[in-house]
Amino acid sequence: MPRLPRASGDKHVSAFKVAGWQVNHIEGSHYILINDYSEIHLSIPVHKNKTLGVGLLKKLINKAGMTNEEYLKHFHGK
Repeated sequence: MPRLPRASGDKHVSAFKVAGWQVNHIEGSHYILINDYSEIHLSIPVHKNKTLGVGLLKKLINKAGMTNEEYLKHFHGK
């Protein structure tokens, strides 16, 4: 299984946007993402120069209904 990317929250927000999620609003430093197909929302912390934790990223990917491989394709823009 390929390793998940270590990157800041804003890079992961961009990857979820490529996957079809949209920023609904921002609460403090957390971006709240939604999609048109479910009632699920994702809360991604975006802190300056801080890497998003791998455990949180795995939970977000799972909650979004994706596999790690699918997420990596969106992250790398393929």
